[in-house]
Amino acid sequence: MYIPRRYEEKDQEKIYAFIREHSFAILITVQEGRPLGTHIPLQLETGPDGKAVLIGHISIGNEQKHTLSDGASVLAIFPGPHAYVSPRWYTEMNVPTWNYLSVHVYGKIQLMEGDALREALSRLIDNYEQHLPHPVHIGEIPKKTLEDDLRGIVGFRILIDEIQAAWKLSQNRDEQSYHQVIDQLDGGDESARAVADEMKKRK
Repeated sequence: MYIPRRYEEKDQEKIYAFIREHSFAILITVQEGRPLGTHIPLQLETGPDGKAVLIGHISIGNEQKHTLSDGASVLAIFPGPHAYVSPRWYTEMNVPTWNYLSVHVYGKIQLMEGDALREALSRLIDNYEQHLPHPVHIGEIPKKTLEDDLRGIVGFRILIDEIQAAWKLSQNRDEQSYHQVIDQLDGGDESARAVADEMKKRK
């Protein structure tokens, strides 16, 4: 990902927190020169070696499964909040732009099956159910339904090689323009307000 130095985020804990909060990712692979992408949740976990890994699965009916073999290179994109920025909000007229947060994770596939896949699915369910009033646990799902589901998915870990993180938040603007952008974004939609909140943390 192209990231000018002023927009590059290097704080690992901040990046990991972002991945957990924006875990619905886009998994990118290439099949015979043709890019393939699937929108799926990817859960950030710690592997047996203490290193961070991503855990996920796709449908066995998804053609992307043919690109997921042990050692295959993949890219996972975690989009965050984003917002249009008008030059009218600056102290001096300039060009319009876009503020955004995004993380790209490059890694290698390690396929999962059997108990490892079932346990991974259980953790995934627990993660997204935990904040609900009556969380569902994997043990409540009828055995046949669960077994059918497990046969219908391809599970994997992504062993992380590199993480790139962009926090493009008007860092190149003067202080007055910076705060005017925040004020305008505060009056926008949910995504714009989230960008404004991130900008407030930096000043």
